[in-house]
Amino acid sequence: MLTYPNAKINLGLNVVERREDGYHNIETIFYPIGLSDILDVEPSDTCTDYSFSSSGIELGGDPEDNLIVRAYRLLRSEYQFSPVDISLIKQIPFGAGLGGGSSDAAFMLTTLNKMFELKITPRKLEKYAAMLGADCPVFIKNKPVFATGIGNVFTPIKLSMKGKYLLLVKPDIHVSTPEAYSLIVPEKPPVSLIELIQRPMVEWKDTIVNDFESSVFTRYPEIKKIKNDLYEMGAVYASMSGSGSSVYGIFDSMFPENNLFDGYFLAGGELE
Repeated sequence: MLTYPNAKINLGLNVVERREDGYHNIETIFYPIGLSDILDVEPSDTCTDYSFSSSGIELGGDPEDNLIVRAYRLLRSEYQFSPVDISLIKQIPFGAGLGGGSSDAAFMLTTLNKMFELKITPRKLEKYAAMLGADCPVFIKNKPVFATGIGNVFTPIKLSMKGKYLLLVKPDIHVSTPEAYSLIVPEKPPVSLIELIQRPMVEWKDTIVNDFESSVFTRYPEIKKIKNDLYEMGAVYASMSGSGSSVYGIFDSMFPENNLFDGYFLAGGELE
């Protein structure tokens, strides 16, 4: 069964408070985008557990640590189904704030559920996904949501950017999420993001912020320059996604061709 685990961007990201367990409560909006990996899962005729192969962006590490395999292990510990052959073409870059690994895991859960007719409800699939990562559950229903808690409490929202165009830029920079959080002073915003997002997009530039930008831009000026360049190109709104290092611009029409981002990972197209 062939599926296309897609990425997401964050529209705004406010770090609201530090929790007693060491995590942080946030508020953000997760918005699915078209950039995707390619995941193929098939019943296996040859192995007694699973086989895993990958191409595209190099994964590295032990397959047992991969979220796709962990998702398989999680369901197989509670349900009976046959071994599988797993093949992944990795196209969503790592360390980008795009949720690629989380999406792969969520799509693995939904694929196994459908393939073997396990009849797991979406709500229960979200609970399984939460065991794999805070933002994994968002990819079960795969719709725009307002997220609170540690990014795992979802409120559905009516938000469509259909007809807008996205240009995504990922420099060859890895931003450590723990380090990014360590430089943040949590503060509850005066106006909730769920209210700000309903305003015209032309107002987002001055009202919707990603709290990680202030510290990340200081340490990595190249990322700040990408955001400024996107605005120079005519973006209506531009922001870093998650804790970086990818930056996106949203345009009213197809963005102009340019060589500003030569050597960077680029993705783009019309939004849904």
